[in-house]
Amino acid sequence: MILEYKGINVFYTDQGQGTAIILLHGFLENHKMWHAFLPELTKKNRVICIDLLGHGKTDCLGYIHSMEEMAEMVHAVLKHLRLRKYYMLGHSMGGYIALAYAEKYTETLKGVCLLNSTYKADDAERKQLRVRANKMIQTNFNNMVRMSFANLFSEKSKVLYKTAFDAALKEALKTPLQGYIACQEGMRLRPDRQKLFSSLTCKKLLIAGKNDPVVDAENLVEETKNTQIKTVVLSEGHMSHIENYKMCLEEIMHFIE
Repeated sequence: MILEYKGINVFYTDQGQGTAIILLHGFLENHKMWHAFLPELTKKNRVICIDLLGHGKTDCLGYIHSMEEMAEMVHAVLKHLRLRKYYMLGHSMGGYIALAYAEKYTETLKGVCLLNSTYKADDAERKQLRVRANKMIQTNFNNMVRMSFANLFSEKSKVLYKTAFDAALKEALKTPLQGYIACQEGMRLRPDRQKLFSSLTCKKLLIAGKNDPVVDAENLVEETKNTQIKTVVLSEGHMSHIENYKMCLEEIMHFIE
């Protein structure tokens, strides 16, 4: 389905009935990343998957897609659907957007789940990496996307989940150059939201990968001790929806019960 927002097209899917769950994909992904979860999730729930700015079938909106702008776009879709209370789950960049959303629309959330994501801002090194990537991507898009995407999987995972890896990479390569650059900028500029996440009174779940090259699972476990945040560490890396499909789905099902 398409919603017109600020003169651009925003694509989303809306399936099932019951308590609403909003699924937000990560960088270089789109609504298709959730396909394997939908048969189970839609049995008792209404599931909305949204293509974020510059991804999938949603257009770009300028040259910086801030997490706050993304959250406003998500809110426009949910307002259009007349939803009042829902669970929100974000993978990687989708988690940053979920937190930006929670900052402004706290009262709408039954729960927030960060999947292979973090409440922390980028450190100086990662900010520099994003600046460098945005320069390099302009002359070598395909190779850069292939490389950055491949780095999210361990060598073992690339072999074990080859079909899913190839399909996800194919979708990543469809991301427009403007979408790539605008999201990298948005992620680079995002603030730290650790205090915000801790202070939320809704249900909170953090699903991390033990061998995630992007998110430090060990550190998150230590920081969330003695808090209301439930933290689950799965055995593999950054792509838990592929590498730990069954356990990841089980944790999400428990979360929305």
